[in-house]
This record gives sequence, structure tokens and C-alpha cells, in this order.
Amino acid sequence: MPAIHEEATITSKGQITLPKPIRQALGVDYGGKVAFDLRGSQVVVSRVEESSHDDPAIGSFLNLLEADIRSGKHLSSLPEDLAQAMLATLHQPTDLNADIEGDVAL
Repeated sequence: MPAIHEEATITSKGQITLPKPIRQALGVDYGGKVAFDLRGSQVVVSRVEESSHDDPAIGSFLNLLEADIRSGKHLSSLPEDLAQAMLATLHQPTDLNADIEGDVAL
């Protein structure tokens, strides 16, 4: 891989935009993940490879879900109002670090 030197500015929230040449060299795009490793006074950025989920409960659920989708079982259309609400928020930025408002049932 050729040497690439790019600079990024840290925002007030401690965030940076990964420069396009770096994203391209790593082969990552919107939604892709990168890892940061601190080695002495240097930070090494690398692409995170997609991996299967290690949690057996989630893995079993995903396998069940996949089987239902493939067989066409237990599937129904989304209610129109829910589908429209989802589409309306599709391109809105999401701050994954923002506080959650209201009650959350886990």
C-alpha cells in the first residue's frame, strides 16, 4: 500500500472525518467500521472485517429469522404508517452517542 499522509481536524465532540484517500485505501465506506490501535505515540487505523456474531442467543435468533425469510413463513407487510415513518427518517443523521429520551424496555 502506498504511503498516504492526510490530516483531519478534531471536532468539539472529539470526532474526526476519515479523509477520503484513507477510506478508499482501506476499502471502507458509509457504515463501515475502522479500529484505532495506540502504539506508543502513534495511532494505527485499520479496517474492521465483518464477522459473525458470537452471542449464541443472537446467532440462534438470526438463524431462525433467516429460515423464516427464506421459507416465507411468519412474514407480513409493515403497516403503511410505520413504513412511511421509517422512510421519513432514513436520511436524517443519527448521533449514536446521544442520550436516549424516555423509557426503554429491555
